[in-house]
Amino acid sequence: MTTVRRRTKVPARWRLFACGLALLAGGLVAAGAGGWLPHPSPQTSAALTPADPDAAMPVPKQHNFSSSNTTHMTGIEIPLRVGLEARVPAQLSDVLAFYRTELAKRGWEERPEGTVVAADHAQLAFVSPKGPATLKLGRAKDETTVDLVQRNTEAVAKANFLPIAGQARLIFGYLAPDTASLTINDQTIKIAGGVNHPQTLDLPPGKYSYKLVVSGYPVRTDTITVASGEAWSLSLGDNDKKPDQIY
Repeated sequence: MTTVRRRTKVPARWRLFACGLALLAGGLVAAGAGGWLPHPSPQTSAALTPADPDAAMPVPKQHNFSSSNTTHMTGIEIPLRVGLEARVPAQLSDVLAFYRTELAKRGWEERPEGTVVAADHAQLAFVSPKGPATLKLGRAKDETTVDLVQRNTEAVAKANFLPIAGQARLIFGYLAPDTASLTINDQTIKIAGGVNHPQTLDLPPGKYSYKLVVSGYPVRTDTITVASGEAWSLSLGDNDKKPDQIY
């Protein structure tokens, strides 16, 4: 038996714009689908094969769980980001070999910068035909966990979310006009507000403390670490959502 899960996140009435949320009449929309196999097979070191050889985001046929998600901006047909999460009952080295082989077939070029490969975790960066991508592997309960993300440069540029060269970009907004503000990097920015009108701020790479204030009351104080070329959304909601990297 296979269970298929589909989920769509809907925004709270008073919420900052966040990638992965639908903002009333417009904004960012995230959708996901996942499936489970009810009887995990024992861990094996046999060669892994793709469940669908033609899938853009491959997953081994031998997986116990997989979940896909896409992030869209209203008015832009192609997704800003595509993600895949999975759990595979195989050694991390075998899952790593599977993804290096399958992603190379799809034209993904592995980059040496930031590559980490250890017995219980791995992180690789790629340049894919659509934009930058990352693969993160870990170990949990005798399984290898998979987190594969591909970002679409064309879609992010159309949404005006690409940062200027050498910097990172923050995206934020609020539905109610002139009631919210963001304090970060020794500056306070009033959030104009309104439906589907996110604001942006470019910052040098680094770690920043920030505070979100609504109607004079602080609603979130947190930190965010950004690198050159990245884009992050800052959100405010009932689920205490952390900053979300969209590029």
